[in-house]
Amino acid sequence: MSESIIGKKSFEFAVIIVNFYRKFIVDKKEFVLSKQLLRSGTSVGANVREALNAQSRLDFIHKLSISQKECDEAIYWLELLYETRYISKEEFEKLKNPATEILKIIRSIIITTKSKNS
Repeated sequence: MSESIIGKKSFEFAVIIVNFYRKFIVDKKEFVLSKQLLRSGTSVGANVREALNAQSRLDFIHKLSISQKECDEAIYWLELLYETRYISKEEFEKLKNPATEILKIIRSIIITTKSKNS
């Protein structure tokens, strides 16, 4: 399978999230919110991978839609960690910027795919 940009970016984001989580739980001793971020942040790429192996166009859209929701959820947890002062503005932006980029790409792919389906 050829490597897709969204596949690459979502995997890189998952690596960033895993490394952030490992450091965060040691430094801040916060386990609940960070675990939610870990789950949603790594789920983005897992669902993109499933979409890339979809059995049909509808399956592709469905899997990417799940990925879109997980990405938006990851952004939610980042916003919550920032607003509760667990992470600095710099940390927040370093994590939120790639998530926002991925979310925009996924939304664009879904819209394009749906328009081809009509």
